[in-house]
Amino acid sequence: MPSSHGARKALKAAFPHTVPILTGFLFLGMTYGIYARSLDFGFLYPTLMAVTVFAGSAEFALAGMLTGPFDPLGAFLMILMINARHLFYGISMLDKYRNLGWKTLYLIFGLCDESFSVNCVTSVPEGVDRGWFYFFVTLLNQLYWISGAALGGLFGSLLHFNTKGLDFVMTAMFVVIFMNQWRKDRSHDSAVLGLAASVLCLMLFGPDRFILPSMALILLGLTLLRRPIEGRAAA
Repeated sequence: MPSSHGARKALKAAFPHTVPILTGFLFLGMTYGIYARSLDFGFLYPTLMAVTVFAGSAEFALAGMLTGPFDPLGAFLMILMINARHLFYGISMLDKYRNLGWKTLYLIFGLCDESFSVNCVTSVPEGVDRGWFYFFVTLLNQLYWISGAALGGLFGSLLHFNTKGLDFVMTAMFVVIFMNQWRKDRSHDSAVLGLAASVLCLMLFGPDRFILPSMALILLGLTLLRRPIEGRAAA
């Protein structure tokens, strides 16, 4: 069938772009699974959370909140603060995810930092279906996280070690993605704007509160300077 052939071709094209994420998600997913087991959750808990929630740091927070007093409003506000950056991700992906049929629903659900980074900056190879490419990038990333969480949940009761600093794997991956995008683009206006806004908000709000203000400032800057930036990029 032509559709199945197109899907296989898109899967083959998408997989290499997710290999760096595979390493990070397996480590962090295992860390999450081990953490959940340390809170006396069963093996299935981290696996099911990875399947149904798939929100990375929010899953760590949920595991801790589920062991405390019942506070749905507090849980809602906490998760909203943790994942508020996805509002900006979603806005920037409106054009890319438009008119993709049923895949759009899963792409919205599976949107995470890593899938956003790959789907946002990667040029879909010629002859590869755009919708299937985005779909498999997102699906593969979630499968990596589910696998890591399942392994952590399976061996969490047997392994005990200090996981402090392990989350730097994802920071290093984003640095690599940023450097590749910097080398790819001739115009660095948007990258410089993002760096400047982030540094400014870091200085004003501190390391624990700078993410949302910096993303709002970046969105405002890109909106106001859209035409000059696009003109310089085209030139």
